Amino acid sequence: MNILLDLMGSSLIAGILFLLIFKLSLFTSNANYYSDNELKLQQNAKTLAEVINHDLRKIGYQHNGTAIITANSTNLKFYADMDAPDSAGHGTVDIIEYFVGDSTEALGTSNQRDKILYRILNNTDTLGGPTLGLVDLKFSYMDTHGLVTNILDSIKYVKAEFWVEPYDYATDFGSGQPDSTQFTYWELTINPRNI
Repeated sequence: MNILLDLMGSSLIAGILFLLIFKLSLFTSNANYYSDNELKLQQNAKTLAEVINHDLRKIGYQHNGTAIITANSTNLKFYADMDAPDSAGHGTVDIIEYFVGDSTEALGTSNQRDKILYRILNNTDTLGGPTLGLVDLKFSYMDTHGLVTNILDSIKYVKAEFWVEPYDYATDFGSGQPDSTQFTYWELTINPRNI
């Protein structure tokens, strides 16, 4: 009888230990998934920021007059010489335009909200790369005092804000709604020297 009680007690303890180890394993894999997802989001946001930063710093370079052609919350069009010194094309002023396509154009991702960032050079070269999880982009413009303005001659700062979500935008299984806790927000304010 004592042996039977000992076996049942040790089986119960072993079962509890097994469940604890299993739960720890699930927690670890779940933490790794969210950590990897967050890292991807930050890398994608950084890539988008580097691309936008590179071009916005050149607004007005080698151009006399008002450098910004169009300035609204979803579209930015400006003059700049985009070619590096001592390279072919340097000295020729280009027209660069940024805008975000709508979410129906982003194919190949499971996130229905993904959008493509388009960069058009001289109204001919359209570059629309992978979405990188971009779901929204907003431009705003400020004058020398930091006040918001839409007057093209008064713009001295350009602010870009964008939101990035994972490609496999998980849903909350309880409600079936998107899991809104996974996103990265990035904001940059540029003061182009040539405007």
